[in-house]
Amino acid sequence: MINKKAQLILEDGSIYEAYSFGYEKSSAGEIVFNTSMTGYNESLTDPSYKGQILVCTYPLIGNYGIPPITSNKKKIKIFFESNNINVSGLIISSYSENAFHWNMYKKLSYFLKINKTVGIYGIDTRSLTKKLRDKGTMLGKIIISDNVKFYNPDKYNLVYKVSIRKKKIYGNGKYKILLIDCGVKNNIIRCFLERNCTVIRVPWNYNFLNEEYDGLFISNGPGNPKEYKTTINNISKVFLCNKPIFGICLGNQLLGLAAGFDTHKLKYGHRSNNQPVILSGTNRCFITSQNHGYVIDSNKIPNGWKILFKNLNDNTCEGLINFEKSFISVQFHPEASSGPTDTQFLFDVFLKFIKCKKKK
Repeated sequence: MINKKAQLILEDGSIYEAYSFGYEKSSAGEIVFNTSMTGYNESLTDPSYKGQILVCTYPLIGNYGIPPITSNKKKIKIFFESNNINVSGLIISSYSENAFHWNMYKKLSYFLKINKTVGIYGIDTRSLTKKLRDKGTMLGKIIISDNVKFYNPDKYNLVYKVSIRKKKIYGNGKYKILLIDCGVKNNIIRCFLERNCTVIRVPWNYNFLNEEYDGLFISNGPGNPKEYKTTINNISKVFLCNKPIFGICLGNQLLGLAAGFDTHKLKYGHRSNNQPVILSGTNRCFITSQNHGYVIDSNKIPNGWKILFKNLNDNTCEGLINFEKSFISVQFHPEASSGPTDTQFLFDVFLKFIKCKKKK
């Protein structure tokens, strides 16, 4: 099979020749790389990648195809992290035409085409990744047919594009979790439902101050956290409600901004399933799954707050905690789909906070 020729053009003028194996259209976005060996289905459907073109550093992509595109009784996709592909494009070294897996439904190319997502192969992804590590994430565009302009996702409200539009309730558990949806991954909802929770999922800008709930959860999501002032303002208002709060990824940054921390953009971000973090004040290390480009600035720490985890590769902040208020957040993904499950106990810590508050 002969696939259509394509080009990857970076903002520094670099041009890479390639071939298309997805939907044949041109696309633009921020070029980022992920070093995970598996989990491309989960990564493609992760809302945190909205506006970004994903480079997979592992050379064999597509070798196990995609699983069935089915949902459970709660209408949550069983094997994917959202209902659609969220990346603006996929860049790989080699595409596996002869895919096989016991749970395979279709080839990866099929999944890209039905979601109208561009995918290209034949690029030296090692060379491309080295460039991104040296110069930082860049804007880029994939040209297949017509030309397109460069697109900078940091200048737009990406959460609006991936957040739910209306309130939705999942389950009928004992503990009511109000989930601010900034682009939540499906496995976060699954983790709460497995722990006897009712999940009340609301839009990113929803005024939830009059809602009844036991604990507030702030989800992951794409983009620059400082763009979402409405969410930050709503979070700061509930600080006085004395109810536990838990944030993951973007949720960590939004909670931090509401508390008085600052954030900054990393040179090329953390995107992999093997990021080591250490629990502050201990020698205990965890291997975590991560996907983010911004982090909390830990140089100035507001009263009552502590740094909970730190990244062992670059010493950046990986989590916050306020013991007095029962507020906790992490920069990594404890639900980790795909990835390690070392830190899934953090959901239980959050529920423990809720149980203690309910007893008072």
